[in-house]
Amino acid sequence: MALVLATLSAPSARADAPVRINGSGGALDAMKPLLQAWAAEHPQERLSIEPPLGSSGAAMALLAGALDLAVLGRPLMPEEVARGARGRPYGKTPLLLVTHASVKKKDITIAELEDIFSGARLTWASGQRIRVILRPEKDTDTRLLSSLSPGMARADAAARKLRWAIIAVTDPEASQMVARTPGAIGATALSSLQVEKLPLNALTLGGVPGTVETLEQGRYRLAKEVILVTTARSPPAALSFVEYAFSTRGRALAARNGVLVTGGGR
Repeated sequence: MALVLATLSAPSARADAPVRINGSGGALDAMKPLLQAWAAEHPQERLSIEPPLGSSGAAMALLAGALDLAVLGRPLMPEEVARGARGRPYGKTPLLLVTHASVKKKDITIAELEDIFSGARLTWASGQRIRVILRPEKDTDTRLLSSLSPGMARADAAARKLRWAIIAVTDPEASQMVARTPGAIGATALSSLQVEKLPLNALTLGGVPGTVETLEQGRYRLAKEVILVTTARSPPAALSFVEYAFSTRGRALAARNGVLVTGGGR
């Protein structure tokens, strides 16, 4: 897949301008295998994919004309729709609890998470110090983890007051911090774990693994949305990719890379 790294700018009038794509880290990772496959079928097209801006940042850039396609990890806000954003819900990818590779643990319960985030539990069974990698307070990952229980919501609030709190702004930053911090625990999308081959230890939650199958069965509780967003200014190439994503081949490829495809084509 031909990638062009370029600063975000106003729409280009050049016929060979790259298709500019950005979004939430986990959702964007879910699309990378599909983008690679689509690009192989359209060698005349170029793709420009920069480090993830996050859902809100990508939506703003799309509406400003600095992107051609945004891949969000949350539904569009009413004000974004009012400004011309056109969202097509695509699917969901499990949000996994993950630790540094050195942590010898396979499963975690909600009660354990509450103790870890609140600071009531400071070490793993091995005696290794636990380091919690948080996300911003209004981030989708924070909202999902807090939804596990009232106690988890209180624990997350308490974690932000601890003097050793570590907050990662973006999905890639969070994954990298967990990967390089001994004893760390955080969260990442299954799509990112599979596509980026992250060196992390994925935990089951209360004995349930975060997979496409358990998500479809309703057994796994944590999932991030994948929503493809365009505007009236999006070029034909961007719209062509969206149609490919919803095709039989695109859906199958997404499923193999951690996405439960729930959206239908038109």
